[in-house]
Amino acid sequence: MVTPRHPNDTVTIAPDVLLTIARLATLETPGVVRMGSTPGGVDRLLRRVPAANGVQITVEDATVTVHLYVVADANAHLREMSVEIQKAVERSIRDILGMKVESVNVHIEDVYFKITPATQ
Repeated sequence: MVTPRHPNDTVTIAPDVLLTIARLATLETPGVVRMGSTPGGVDRLLRRVPAANGVQITVEDATVTVHLYVVADANAHLREMSVEIQKAVERSIRDILGMKVESVNVHIEDVYFKITPATQ
């Protein structure tokens, strides 16, 4: 355990750190081809929800809620892939940052079909 040097010492974690951890944990999950598009709009801007590269994060009272937007491989079992994404993201945030994760919501935006050239 680390003892603070002074009683008023603090540690601040930038929202981009959370976004990066969630994105990398998602991309390492088998079946994920790439991150999807993060929904935008005035509502997100007014609430100042950090979002980038298919990830939206909300932090309230040191508890994290994550929304992930992914493009999946057409051969992936979508439910199993989604559960694995949820486990990986929750574990990464908890282990790396020590923060509680309220929920990890996976939104599958599309499936990717690899097109192979026709054999002649």
